Amino acid sequence: MAKRVAVVLAGCGVYDGSEIHEASAVLVHLSREGAQAEVFAPNIPQMHVVDHVKGQPTPEQRNVLVESARIARGNIKDLAKLDVKGLDALIIPGGFGVAKNLSTWATQGKNCSISKEVEAVLRAFHAAHKPIGLCCISPVLAAKIFPGCEVTVGHDTECEQWPYAKTAESMKELGCKHVNRHVGEIHVDPKNKLVTTSAFMCNAPIHEIYDGIGKMVREVVRLA
Repeated sequence: MAKRVAVVLAGCGVYDGSEIHEASAVLVHLSREGAQAEVFAPNIPQMHVVDHVKGQPTPEQRNVLVESARIARGNIKDLAKLDVKGLDALIIPGGFGVAKNLSTWATQGKNCSISKEVEAVLRAFHAAHKPIGLCCISPVLAAKIFPGCEVTVGHDTECEQWPYAKTAESMKELGCKHVNRHVGEIHVDPKNKLVTTSAFMCNAPIHEIYDGIGKMVREVVRLA
């Protein structure tokens, strides 16, 4: 029987929602592994809307569920309706929406809060010993919720290739163990059943990011 994997989105677009290429890569690799993706998003307003040409906020207001439906081709459910009992695993792609809509990491860093719905879902999968895949910025959710967990967001030394490396240092201050991994690699925390990869935290060619996400997806499905 095909594994049923919940994919939680945070909007549509790297600067204010889910990173579209990461979300698409997750869905493609799940299909390739013979798994059934079930897409969810919280029915809440976005923190703000960003003009992706100018990189600047606009006065618009948009809804996270409605925007996420663009990626899911309309086949999406309210996160409030997610029932962990009927699902085998959870994956949350990255994008600034994770740090703006699913949490307040973008404005508060390590002192952030996590959306109650998102935290409840993560805790439910964790308590059921079902695997959780996180890429790009989304491992910060695990770092905040599961003290002592092991994750990667790439490398912890900032350079041209790793422009967001300070994220790793902030995560360490939360008590988690950050493990340096290259963009094509994953890290598995067997105790917490967490599978993480850096994705666009690395300034790398898109095919390398796609391949790294593929490794994450394969391991999540294997553990499910």
